[in-house]
Amino acid sequence: MPSSPPPNAVSSAIESGDEADFELKARAPIRRSSSLFSLSSFHEEPLPPPEEKDFIAFDLDDRHFSLVRNLHMADFITLLNGFSGFYSIISCLRYTLTGSTHYVQRAHIFIGLGLFFDFFDGRVARMRNKSSLIGQELDSLADLVSFGVAPASIAFAIGLRSTVDCLFLTFFVLCGLTRLARFNVTVSKLPKDTSGKSKYFEGTPIPTSLTLVGTMAYWVSKGWILDNLPLGVVFEGGFFEFHKVSALFALLGCAMVSKSLHIPKP
Repeated sequence: MPSSPPPNAVSSAIESGDEADFELKARAPIRRSSSLFSLSSFHEEPLPPPEEKDFIAFDLDDRHFSLVRNLHMADFITLLNGFSGFYSIISCLRYTLTGSTHYVQRAHIFIGLGLFFDFFDGRVARMRNKSSLIGQELDSLADLVSFGVAPASIAFAIGLRSTVDCLFLTFFVLCGLTRLARFNVTVSKLPKDTSGKSKYFEGTPIPTSLTLVGTMAYWVSKGWILDNLPLGVVFEGGFFEFHKVSALFALLGCAMVSKSLHIPKP
């Protein structure tokens, strides 16, 4: 049977000067969702910060599957968000291999499931009144897959496949990655209201890509894909050929990384 960390290891970690580190970490920003749609986090009291024993467990727990043992229920739901995003990408690949449009329709459905899990993980954390030590990081990484890479994959699958199209899609994903990293670093420094919550998002949150996902779902339902994409092509036949609609991804990417664009929280 695997055993828990020896008591002397825990006590020595604290006595050796790590106690101050744990005290500082305990005051660190608690789990906050990066999603525009996790409305529960805007209308309720903040969750209590992780306990000191949580930090010790992650640092000193050497049991088998110790990482899984230390995850909270809300973390597993966040992982389902990441699963949904990845399965959306797999569905896009199946569409490109088979040409069966039900696969790309399934890709849209899985992004919707990712949104549900992105909302639900915060609800579970509040029902259990527990904040996660790595919840914020997990949430951002899952959001990148579900609301960054997956929508770009759908766009490629339905016809945005030229070199410039792919550069626009890459720019969009990289902007989403940068925006989420900035959120994790600056969320504790954004102006707060009287309840201690941030007053606004800096740049548009990455789940706003759902506007493009919904638009593409409508195009698929109408058969406006591949050679029938709306608005046509610029520089057709040349190296710089691209679809006009691909510029929408670049514009949304710019909005996500904008520092001057402040989106009030609900």
